[in-house]
Amino acid sequence: MAGQKGFTLWFTGLSGAGKTTISHLVEHELRSRGSKVEILDGDVIRENLSKGLGFSKEDRDTNIRRIAFVANLLSRNEVPVITAAISPYEALRGEAREVMGERFIEVYVKATLETCAERDVKGLYEKAFRGEIKEFTGVSDPYEPPKAPELTLDTEAHEAEESAAMVIAYLEERELIPPSLLEPAAAG
Repeated sequence: MAGQKGFTLWFTGLSGAGKTTISHLVEHELRSRGSKVEILDGDVIRENLSKGLGFSKEDRDTNIRRIAFVANLLSRNEVPVITAAISPYEALRGEAREVMGERFIEVYVKATLETCAERDVKGLYEKAFRGEIKEFTGVSDPYEPPKAPELTLDTEAHEAEESAAMVIAYLEERELIPPSLLEPAAAG
């Protein structure tokens, strides 16, 4: 995309809140507009870049710092980046914001613990509630919701497609992406 601007959409929220689903919808829309875009999904990063890290606070911090490092490299070189990692600690998200400045866009994907547990197809919450998984965010380890995110997507009130459209509208408003070439249907 000519004149493309780099930015990082930093999706944060509990496991099962909808980060990955929404991030892929946003990615699809950006690609359909001719944008280069990279997704740094928490699960994929853990399998590759952060292989061997556990879930202690130190290991989680290291994982988030690695994601922020890669997101910064890409976004400062005009590549839009989407991160979809729980990133439970406010301080680490703050570090990422400090490094990237205005290129950092925090997107809080909000859903209650109960809703996330109901959506969990892997049964991770059930195991965490039984104590079989230690250091599970939201159950036995804290999640610190953002205090002032650029966007809050309430996935209990809005479908994934609506949430993705809100992200795209925000990016258009900030002139980080061009408006859609599709004209809205005429009323009547």
